[in-house]
Amino acid sequence: MLRFFSKYKFFAIVLFVLSAIIISIIYSILKPKRVLRVYEPDMVATELVDSTVQHVRKYHKIADFSLWNQNGKNVTQDDYHNKIYVADFFFTTCQTICPIMTDHMKLIQNRLKKDSEVKLLSHTVIPETDDVPQLKEYAKRKGVDDTRWNLVTGDKKQIYDLARKSYLVAKSYGDGGPYDMIHTENFVLVDKKKRIRGFYDGTDLEEIERLLEDIEVLKEENVK
Repeated sequence: MLRFFSKYKFFAIVLFVLSAIIISIIYSILKPKRVLRVYEPDMVATELVDSTVQHVRKYHKIADFSLWNQNGKNVTQDDYHNKIYVADFFFTTCQTICPIMTDHMKLIQNRLKKDSEVKLLSHTVIPETDDVPQLKEYAKRKGVDDTRWNLVTGDKKQIYDLARKSYLVAKSYGDGGPYDMIHTENFVLVDKKKRIRGFYDGTDLEEIERLLEDIEVLKEENVK
């Protein structure tokens, strides 16, 4: 009996390896591929969405914008053409959630430093104070990579409209006036078609890890 098994040992090993490969292939074919949902305004809590877009169920995209970054460069959607990006809202003098959010944005920047497919975009919510020189000083202090991460300022109403009507992350009331103030911990994942694909708590490290995983899922979706 032992001589019989010894004689066919090589054949048995080959058969075992082939079986493992076949099972692995079948599993990969049958296993459903994870896909990120596309968020529409009517899927988001109404208090975070401007009343003018709460009814929208299809084709929601981030609106075009024209803002100024920490280097005084005009930043538009063209700078994010064919890019996946993460957006948030902050202000440089914030002492509560913003420092944590900025540190987590830097973590994303560092983890994806060799990935030219992904960029970052942070909007100040007090542009009257956070002008270009203020953003530049903050960017230097926080280790912002200017080639990957724009800190932007500009017209307050435009920024607040983006938060409420495009990114869907801020309380719906307010008109972007002098007494209007938004403060949100949300990070927003935007795909190459300017659609929202995820929301994350920018103060929670576990949420940042989830965001990084979702970026990889989104990149796979874009592979032709």
